[in-house]
Amino acid sequence: MARTMTSDARKKDTRQKIELGGLIVKAGLRYEKRALLLGALNDIARRIKDDDGERSRLTALGVEAFGNDDQ
Repeated sequence: MARTMTSDARKKDTRQKIELGGLIVKAGLRYEKRALLLGALNDIARRIKDDDGERSRLTALGVEAFGNDDQ
């Protein structure tokens, strides 16, 4: 039973990583260097940590991008 739980957890983790990779592709950043992507993500994490306005602004941009999926 523990082995099944471990397998299920690994599958869930893999699915999450695939979805996150899809966001990179959707943002048009597929061919950027990994260091640039990590730097950008770290910068965003710092900026939204204590700034609800920035968090809301970036969330709205993301919602808009998802809304344009059919284009």
